[in-house]
Amino acid sequence: MNVGNGQGTPVTVGKGHAAGARNGRPESVTVGNGHPTRPNARTAVGVATMLGSAASNQVGAAIGAHGVVFHAGSAVDAAHAPNAFRQVHDVLLPLLDATMAAGGPRLLVEPSAGGGRSLAARVEALSDYLDAVERHPWLGVCLDTCHAWAAGHDLASPGGMHVMLDALVDACGTDRLALIHANDSKDARGSVRDRHENVGAGQIGLPPFADLFTHPATAGVPVIVETPSAGSVGHAADIRSLTRLRDERQHKTGLRHKRQPKRK
Repeated sequence: MNVGNGQGTPVTVGKGHAAGARNGRPESVTVGNGHPTRPNARTAVGVATMLGSAASNQVGAAIGAHGVVFHAGSAVDAAHAPNAFRQVHDVLLPLLDATMAAGGPRLLVEPSAGGGRSLAARVEALSDYLDAVERHPWLGVCLDTCHAWAAGHDLASPGGMHVMLDALVDACGTDRLALIHANDSKDARGSVRDRHENVGAGQIGLPPFADLFTHPATAGVPVIVETPSAGSVGHAADIRSLTRLRDERQHKTGLRHKRQPKRK
């Protein structure tokens, strides 16, 4: 079940994190870079190396993925942040170079809900993350609306979704957003809790998801739902809701354009 925003954007069920899989079932590969302890630093390097060789060259190619999502990682505390970003540089930069050279799937960093001194939770923090890998062109962004809400973005206020997306563009540029996870949240804004809820049934509410389809940064960007579901029932309902919101908002936008007087 896929819907678009009028510019090629599918909305589909998300069981994992590989964007653009041919079979419609994204696969998950998650890497957490930045942990300050020596064993975990080694683990991050090992998993990232696996991600580059297996996901980019084998799994990614096999399923026709356009992107592989990984979590931004955590420095655990503020004192370790500089070293954590050095780890991100040392681990990810050569991986990005190799993946781009091989024509593999683009790597997409997903900001977290904000716990544990995350290296990127609020979208503004993506600027430092991108700087750590020298703004490499093969690093894109996966935006999770539940994470953004948990990290403190007020998506529920009028225009709040656009304010957050404007901040994302300011931090990353216009060509980084490559995937959206459209999830509501069970918890209050700023809770740093990553508990997804069905679209419109949580603390974010339904109207902000309509705004998601009207910001220039989301044009043509795939949208995935990762929401509670008994079988496919919950997912199907969320996809219908997003489809309806998209169509209604685009219809209203089209009417406004038609009513504008022509210049003479």
